[in-house]
Amino acid sequence: MRADRVFAYGAAAGLLGDVLLGDPRRGHPVAAFGRAAGAVEQALWRDHRGWGALHTAVCAGGAVALGAVAARVARTSPAASAALTGVATWAVVGGTSLAREARVIGRALEAGDVEGARARLPHLCGRDPQALDADGIARAVVESVAENTSDAVVGALVWGAVAGVPGLVGFRAVNTLDAMVGHTSPRYQRYGWASARLDDVAGWPGSRLTAVLAAVAGGDPRGAVRAWRADAAKHPSPNAGPVEASFAGALGVRLGGTLSYGGRIEHRPVLNGAGRTVGTQDIEEAVRLSRRVGWLALGVCVAARHIVKGRMS
Repeated sequence: MRADRVFAYGAAAGLLGDVLLGDPRRGHPVAAFGRAAGAVEQALWRDHRGWGALHTAVCAGGAVALGAVAARVARTSPAASAALTGVATWAVVGGTSLAREARVIGRALEAGDVEGARARLPHLCGRDPQALDADGIARAVVESVAENTSDAVVGALVWGAVAGVPGLVGFRAVNTLDAMVGHTSPRYQRYGWASARLDDVAGWPGSRLTAVLAAVAGGDPRGAVRAWRADAAKHPSPNAGPVEASFAGALGVRLGGTLSYGGRIEHRPVLNGAGRTVGTQDIEEAVRLSRRVGWLALGVCVAARHIVKGRMS
């Protein structure tokens, strides 16, 4: 069986497994990687970029190497290779957990339980929930759904298409390291620099594909493209900007503005300023758009790998 078909069958099975089963309840590989990365940080931490780069190399490189060894062992059997790809895809994508958390908060808001929604928001993103009203919480959820569609689904599929199982686990490792040490707190401003920059590079293709597919699958393709072109570059993140702007235009809502992380106030630019204020009903629309984007991304990645492999054979 050709490598492109192995990827197609395995990635489709893994994405379907995520839809049907969600994340593993216990022993999640990403959680295990996080614990290992935390142990490496305890051994290596210095307030220095070089030591942070070593931490990134050890953790991300180790994950890629482990994926490469597993793929090599399974290579003798197409069925084993497809199964390994399926398990790896299921382990690294998180679309179902993303949708579940967003919907829990949406139901709380629909019931008028703003305090319950505030208590649940940290399960989805790092915003400070106490200063947010119902509309602010809804906006935070929609922005998180948009960004994590790229980080938790599309980006992994892109790198899986490029490099198979090592690409899948490598992308998730880099994304996890960025979440752990890539933020600009005093402890990680230098040490986390390499992880943050590597995540920017690794996330670039997936974020652009996510933005394109959000425009295709959303209710207002022209609005999505217009918001992307006009506002994406204003966002402080080179990858979240295109994704959130495209989602904003596709949904017809206005994202961005003032927010708070860990007590630190940020004034972010408005994305799709002509849109309306985000409401509770937009959470479900964002989740549905995220789902469509994920399945379209699978199709694009499978087709691209098939075309490339066909030309090389």
